[in-house]
Amino acid sequence: MSIEVLKSGLLSTLQDGGRHGLQHLGVGHAGAMDKNALRLANYLVGNAANAVAMEITLQGPRLRFETPALIALTGADIDARIHQNPIPLWRPIVLRAGSELVLGGMRIGARSYLAVAGGIEVARMLGSGSTDINAALGPPSLQVGMRLNCNPEHRDRYIRLWSALDVGAEKYHAASWWIDPAPWFDADPNIIVHTMRGAHFAQLDDESQRVFFADEFRIGNESNRVGYRLQGPHLKLAAPLELISEGLSAGTVQLPPSGNAIVLMAEHPTTGGYPRIGHVASADLAKLAQARPGQSLRFTEIDLVEAQTRYLAQQAEIERLRLAIADRLHD
Repeated sequence: MSIEVLKSGLLSTLQDGGRHGLQHLGVGHAGAMDKNALRLANYLVGNAANAVAMEITLQGPRLRFETPALIALTGADIDARIHQNPIPLWRPIVLRAGSELVLGGMRIGARSYLAVAGGIEVARMLGSGSTDINAALGPPSLQVGMRLNCNPEHRDRYIRLWSALDVGAEKYHAASWWIDPAPWFDADPNIIVHTMRGAHFAQLDDESQRVFFADEFRIGNESNRVGYRLQGPHLKLAAPLELISEGLSAGTVQLPPSGNAIVLMAEHPTTGGYPRIGHVASADLAKLAQARPGQSLRFTEIDLVEAQTRYLAQQAEIERLRLAIADRLHD
């Protein structure tokens, strides 16, 4: 099966769970910004958690499916239509051959994920099919005229959905059930992320330590998959601090000389020498991935134990959903 790209959208890339275990070689992990939405989209169509899917940013592409396909859309609240007919999100949908899927703007949120049963077929580079824009690794961003090949679907899954295309006149057929997006997509425009103190938090002056967890920041227009540049309180060190470059990870909050903090995201550099004043809890990275430039952001302090507890609870709930969806695969 193949998908023809008729319109590319603002920024549409192919992503999986990313490249891991290579930071010591200077290779970042990249992968989906909202990994929860990626996993759930894949589960909804019967794929493995890290099958290659499409990450769509702010404004989506127009795609033509040359054969019947089983798809799911998760993440941001995107305007999705088949031949002018709105289609629902967060549930499995089967499309007829020749269907044109038009993905428009996002009413809320910044990134949507389109999974196709079988997964999108790409040449893997360093163990991943993800596009790393900053490092120029992996497949290119979507361009008009590009054709995406998909692996064979398992037609024994969602049999009633597939058979509906043979007997009905619908442009598409959606499952009668869905995932509640509320736990996985926060529609509140005022973002609050749970954050631990970083290794150099104590080196901030007293006022900067206070405002970091008390005041509001704004996500700057230059924010991207590498990191979110924050505007707001001007943070300062109590005294000059010289550091050697050390390893970094997604969620690290760095303080460059400008005094405007940066939250590192999926395509962050592998090392850096700016002071590390905070670290966003892993359980909140997906929420942060849905933030748009101009939105407000507040950090609320937690410790490592609470961060780990939140992450484990979140992963347990995703696993519960995986099992529940698997029970419906032959419905």
